[in-house]
Amino acid sequence: MTRVAAIDCGTNSIRLLIADVERGRLTDVVRTLEIVRLGQGVDRTGRFAADALDRTLAVTRRYAELCREHGVERLRFVATSATRDAANRDDFLGQVREILGVEPEVIDGREEAELSFTGALSALDPADRDEGMRLVVDLGGGSTELVLGDSHPVSAVSMDVGSVRLTERHSPGDPMSEAEMDALAGDVRSALEEAGRVVDLAAASVVLGVAGTVTTITAHALRLPGYDPVAINGTRLPLDAVLAACDELVRMPREQRAALPYLVEGRVDVLPAGAVIWAEVLRWVRDLTEASGHPLTDVLTSEHDILDGVALALE
Repeated sequence: MTRVAAIDCGTNSIRLLIADVERGRLTDVVRTLEIVRLGQGVDRTGRFAADALDRTLAVTRRYAELCREHGVERLRFVATSATRDAANRDDFLGQVREILGVEPEVIDGREEAELSFTGALSALDPADRDEGMRLVVDLGGGSTELVLGDSHPVSAVSMDVGSVRLTERHSPGDPMSEAEMDALAGDVRSALEEAGRVVDLAAASVVLGVAGTVTTITAHALRLPGYDPVAINGTRLPLDAVLAACDELVRMPREQRAALPYLVEGRVDVLPAGAVIWAEVLRWVRDLTEASGHPLTDVLTSEHDILDGVALALE
């Protein structure tokens, strides 16, 4: 048994998992998240903002202390979409190196997708493991990864559409107008058309969604009294119920969204764009699978994703 720590530094959040890993199984010790919005303005400027860096590095220092407190033996820090895009990323990575004492990694979209696939499948119920080809969708702040596979990834692609990126690009009103919805959806459909040249989306037998936007939408569909990872993980919902939840959240005013008991505060402004992305991905896959004769009818959600994949790789 080895005590490991994985840090996933995304566009909207930075997350830490400290776990004991043995024979490909993780036992959580600490699992935590902070919304830092590292990708603030990156789609427009191509650079990290100073205050975004300050927020992210402050949390990284707290995570370093937690790793020391819990006797972590191996640590891996991975950064994704926003860091891939930022021209001043070397300054950020240098400071992370000093804080953690390890070399931070900027992983490409394909590796991000494959790690998400591994993490998502690691905690599936045995009854959900033998469903043929599954499409794992990791919907993040800066990018959305699509990876198709059975027990292992077969093909993967990263799309430059995410909840933070599209919110900043389109600056939708509150609530979003029909024209704004169409504009956001158009970006997603264009990305999906390109992605379909790499990943055979029509081959998916089931769609498995991961990351905060998807889990929040699942919590909304379930009408949970609070955010409950145990209730969310492994949930299988009818496709129509997920699409209805997306539509409600897109049209809901900010004040009403902010009052939802399962919504993390830092996600309130970007959730509508995230819901548009999730709905468009599901509709696109539904239409392709219908044309192939095996229509998508339901959707799975996993609380486990790239963070778990990174931790498992440290065994």
